[in-house]
Amino acid sequence: MAPSTSSAITLNINGEKYTLPVDHRTTLLDALREQLDLTGTKKGCDQGQCGACTVLLDGRRAVSCLQLAVAAEGRAITTIEGVADGERLHPVQQAFLDLDGYQCGYCTPGQICSALAVIEEHAAGWPSAVTDDVRPDAGVPALTAEEIRERMSGNLCRCGAYVSIVQAVAQAAEAAGAEVKEAAL
Repeated sequence: MAPSTSSAITLNINGEKYTLPVDHRTTLLDALREQLDLTGTKKGCDQGQCGACTVLLDGRRAVSCLQLAVAAEGRAITTIEGVADGERLHPVQQAFLDLDGYQCGYCTPGQICSALAVIEEHAAGWPSAVTDDVRPDAGVPALTAEEIRERMSGNLCRCGAYVSIVQAVAQAAEAAGAEVKEAAL
């Protein structure tokens, strides 16, 4: 008898548990959009290159088009639908709105999820490829426009709203207590 190619899995999405049958080859993106009707996460390139499908897995960003749904079982998944607190927008969402960090809006959910992780990674002292001093005792560097651009580089915007996106991330990071250099605002 051939092994089964599908299973019933339980996913913890935005604090709620969803049990669904999936083919073992189903991506998290397709499970979210096609089976759970959580369509805020967008399908862009379907190859992990554009970042439109970025979600948070246990607080870390992941491109959901490359993540198998069965591998996400037991992990905390946050999609754009779970970012706001009821009707109150998250400060990152509000900054994108205030500073026009979107144009067509297609990439915005992935940009926002990525920005949430960027702010957390920076606050935790994780260096990026452009961090000047990566010694552990150097402390958390100021968040510059260059740092934000590097850290957000996995998310593409075909409309070219990058200047506003950088400003929105800087504003939200500053609101969260990060030291932000003026050039980033």
